[in-house]
Amino acid sequence: MAGKGISGGIAAGIAGCVLGGVLAVQAAILAAGPVRAQEPAPEPAPEPVTRAGYFYIGGRYQKLGDKTVMVGQMFVQSRAPARITQPYPVVMVHGLAQTGVNYLATADGRPGWVQRFVEKGYQVYVVDQVGRGRSGTNPEVYGPYDRLGTRGLEKTYTAPEVYDLFPQAKLHTQWPGGPGVQGNAGFDQFFASQVPFLANSQQTEELVDPALVALLEKIGPAILLTHGQGALFGWAASDARPDLVKAHVTVEPNGPPFFDVQFRGGKEFWEKSGDGRARAYGLTRMPLTFDPPVRAPEDLIVAQQAKGADKGADSKVPEGQIRCWLQAEPARTLPNLAKVPTAVVTAEASFHATYDACTAAFLTQAGAKPDAIRLADQGLRGNGHMVMLETNSDAVADAVAAWLGTRVK
Repeated sequence: MAGKGISGGIAAGIAGCVLGGVLAVQAAILAAGPVRAQEPAPEPAPEPVTRAGYFYIGGRYQKLGDKTVMVGQMFVQSRAPARITQPYPVVMVHGLAQTGVNYLATADGRPGWVQRFVEKGYQVYVVDQVGRGRSGTNPEVYGPYDRLGTRGLEKTYTAPEVYDLFPQAKLHTQWPGGPGVQGNAGFDQFFASQVPFLANSQQTEELVDPALVALLEKIGPAILLTHGQGALFGWAASDARPDLVKAHVTVEPNGPPFFDVQFRGGKEFWEKSGDGRARAYGLTRMPLTFDPPVRAPEDLIVAQQAKGADKGADSKVPEGQIRCWLQAEPARTLPNLAKVPTAVVTAEASFHATYDACTAAFLTQAGAKPDAIRLADQGLRGNGHMVMLETNSDAVADAVAAWLGTRVK
């Protein structure tokens, strides 16, 4: 009996200890609050992305026989960084026979100027000229079209060193994979991007000028970056709305003032193309705002630079350049263009190296005071006309952006 009492006491003690422990654990749980499932670790923040889109500007319906079509519309592609850090967007306008594809990537597959400027914090808009590319072609409305062949592009755009038609041509080294001729992979890609363009050059200005102004009025103040033929529309927009053009960077602008030239090689390497003025108002075929006003193109009296140094050493035409056609003195001014900070960008080995100085001189004579960005002076050697597609395209874009950083407030 005594043994049984001892066993019962031990069992009762153990049970009491267990119950006390359970109660202690329950008390701790109650004190800590309800049990929650373990929350997953937060996901890392997503990498910044660009925003892309497109729209059309301008355009109107027109009856064409038994159908209604749209004419005058311009395609606009947009790209923006996740965070825009620059105060004004850049509007990129392409040149003759091209589309906005020129700015999207290089012919050998590297990112293009759109990406470069987006990385610098700019919103970018890229257009296709009215009547061309993604803006839509329509011979029924716009009339005849023309297009460039391989030989024409090779001579002046991509392989001038092969043809040697002007003194700077032999300096060309920057086309991807060697001379840009048929069979070069980069040239083949570039040529595949060529499109028909309106044969009537003045009609092109009549169509694109209002569309580009309408784009500026839609997006607000912006920087214009034009190439080649695109300069025609840049001058017109700067003249019409200098309040909306915060800067105009014109890469190898259509020129020289007043007349076209053609190249034939040798010592006398150039000649004027025809007797009629290619650009009646110096920079453009369409009227600009001159002071005193110009009622007709004939009001602009043209004088060509003299041969030699008949008026002193400063008047001598540098070797490898044409003799410019400028206004006869006293020259009329271009007050609206004078309000817009402007840079003329010239490549070392381009045919533009023979006459971009004439465009700058015309603007200076008219009071516009453009800056000249000669790529060779910045250590960027061997470039031809299509600088945005060549092997050092990023460095050229950086030179443009550096100028904008000093001139755009």
